[in-house]
Amino acid sequence: MIPRYTLPAMGAIWEETSKYRYWTQIEILAVEAWAELGVVPQNDLEAIKERVRPVDPARAAEIEATTQHDVIAFLTAMGEPIGPASRWLHYGMTSSDLLDTALALQLRDAADLLVAKAVRLVDVLKRRSLEFRDVICVGRSHGVHAEPTTFGLKLAVWAFEAARNVERLRRAREVVSVGKIAGPVGTYASVDPFVEQYVCRGLGLKPAEASTQVLQRDRHAEFVTSCAITAATLEKISTEIRHLQRTEVREVEEPFAEGQKGSSAMPHKRNPIISERITGLSRVVRGAVVPGLENIALWHERDISHSSVERVILPDTTTALDYILDLSITVLDGMRVFPERMRQNLDASGGLVYSAAVLLALIDAGMTREDAYASVQRAAMRTWEKGTPFRQTLLEEESVQAAGVHGMLLDKIMDPQRYLVHADAVFKRVEALDAGGAG
Repeated sequence: MIPRYTLPAMGAIWEETSKYRYWTQIEILAVEAWAELGVVPQNDLEAIKERVRPVDPARAAEIEATTQHDVIAFLTAMGEPIGPASRWLHYGMTSSDLLDTALALQLRDAADLLVAKAVRLVDVLKRRSLEFRDVICVGRSHGVHAEPTTFGLKLAVWAFEAARNVERLRRAREVVSVGKIAGPVGTYASVDPFVEQYVCRGLGLKPAEASTQVLQRDRHAEFVTSCAITAATLEKISTEIRHLQRTEVREVEEPFAEGQKGSSAMPHKRNPIISERITGLSRVVRGAVVPGLENIALWHERDISHSSVERVILPDTTTALDYILDLSITVLDGMRVFPERMRQNLDASGGLVYSAAVLLALIDAGMTREDAYASVQRAAMRTWEKGTPFRQTLLEEESVQAAGVHGMLLDKIMDPQRYLVHADAVFKRVEALDAGGAG
């Protein structure tokens, strides 16, 4: 991922120096395991641990230019300061024992950052949902006014979805937190299973139940898919904010800092650029799903077609998601909300948002559903076409008058507060929401 969209903590996980640190840790643990088994002499183990130094990426790259093999280049560079005892490095292992186990550590560390931010997002959504629980706004379906709702309820929906994403990311972390030291085709022909157990225990990983030359890529596909679903939620939220920030709507506005500029040509502009950036980078995260799924079908016990894909999609996916989680927290925490404008928009359709309530009132008055629907629709169409208030067009309907639905009853029906009568049922669940303690 380009530096523009990379935050320091996540970026550090995918740096070459970090990767080599993971690799070194695995190699040392493997030598310790062989020493426990009596294969590696104790003095050689001590020499390795005393003389090992952080591998210089530049030196490894220099060697790889000749070997055309990154693991061999690393092992050569790691062994140079160690001397003769370095012969025990990588003993009985295949490259993927090192690569896949280290990748599990990187993904686990990345997941820890993602989960922490996903929990913070839930907390922000919960707080702001309760803040705006009674702020009435219009609900829209197909982009058209539907019925009154509250802005707090909109945020509550997002909060619970965000909480589900926390659980998805936690499950994904668990699925990829698996190591493998099982040799070229997973038979332990050249390595004692104790080595795998020892290394994984030292790293806090679970040994794979069974493996080939590699860990199976359904694990990584699930991880990427969980990231993509989380990003899709962020895109959903950012898209809604962008819609609601339209000039003709202007019910909310993302933070606009002092000194910020919206346009090089139009000084008045306050554009939702953060939300737009979230939308755009969500596409990048989602784009990793198909390659991740295609990596599952490797040839026989392993081919290398997955490797080049993962070198791109795993750092980019985790880095982009980390970044847009951070942006989403910023936007939602600092978002301005305009209740007066929400009420103006609610009233803009002349009362049509109460059509369902009128329909039920006519049914309660004894009309068949079909007749009641026809009467309400006729009145509604006149409101649409002529701009006449819906209350007036209803009272012009003889069938409505005959049913005894009069002006005072319509005034009662057309009170948006009626739509909040059971809203507390949702907000009690919001109050109980605890993504940090779930799972």
